[in-house]
Amino acid sequence: MNDLVVANRAADWRRLKRLVLDSVSSPITRRVYNLGLDEFFAWYGEESRPGFTKATVAAWRVALEARGLGAVSINVRLTAVRKLAVEAADNGLLAPELANGITRVKGVASKGVRLGNWLTAKQAQALLNAPDATTSKGLRDRAILAVLLGCGLRRSEVAALTFKHIQQRDGRWCIVDLVGKHGRVRTVPMPTWVKVAIDAWTVPAVITDGPVFRSVDRGGGVRQSSLSEKVIWQLLRPYAEAAGVPGIAPHDCRRTCAKLCRAAGGELEQIQMLLGHASVQTTERYLGTKQDLVHAPNDGIKLRVSV
Repeated sequence: MNDLVVANRAADWRRLKRLVLDSVSSPITRRVYNLGLDEFFAWYGEESRPGFTKATVAAWRVALEARGLGAVSINVRLTAVRKLAVEAADNGLLAPELANGITRVKGVASKGVRLGNWLTAKQAQALLNAPDATTSKGLRDRAILAVLLGCGLRRSEVAALTFKHIQQRDGRWCIVDLVGKHGRVRTVPMPTWVKVAIDAWTVPAVITDGPVFRSVDRGGGVRQSSLSEKVIWQLLRPYAEAAGVPGIAPHDCRRTCAKLCRAAGGELEQIQMLLGHASVQTTERYLGTKQDLVHAPNDGIKLRVSV
């Protein structure tokens, strides 16, 4: 048996997909796996395939490359399909030798490190000013942009932000007990201007508990439902174009936060804690730090050698 459709037993594949998703603990990875498997199923059904085989998955990789996806995006999708093959074999829906072949499909080699995009302080201000602050939606969107740029939150963290997170610590407003990637918990200090932007949205909207960011209908009415990560991604696009920085993604705002913190004199370790990185090397990649051989830091060591 090597046919993905399995005599149209779609329920079997939904069950296998659930097993794959349940095998990962990170909600971010789970979301990407879910997307990758849905894309694979759609691609597989577009035309007649030889079956769920190594050759088919290799062809899927070629299709992903043709879309212009990066190495990381391609490899995480391939990993999801490999896991699907393992689960199919374990449940008697795929011959073990076929599953072994699929697991041997090679990923795409990374060529260097993709550093992403950063905004200058002027560009970040233009982006923050882009929403129409005379409307409820504009006030909400400006507050979202403020949190992205000023606190460096991931879009998943913005979507999950509640009023319980916003508390005072050491005489200042903070986002406390924020659960981030891999379940790491951190406290994020909140600049005054970010709190001003949040209050400008929540006070007239009469929101005092539950999710901070909620849906707004066409008439400007605020609903109880929170925003999804996808909506946060989508709402950024028109503002980025209006600010003259098209193509900026929410994670680029996170990188920008790190970069502006460093430019303002922030210590690397403090920026690492702000972003919730397990490794300082990850923070360095966010900063896009380049070695300065002209103004080298060790030139400041003023020792003398007698000759």
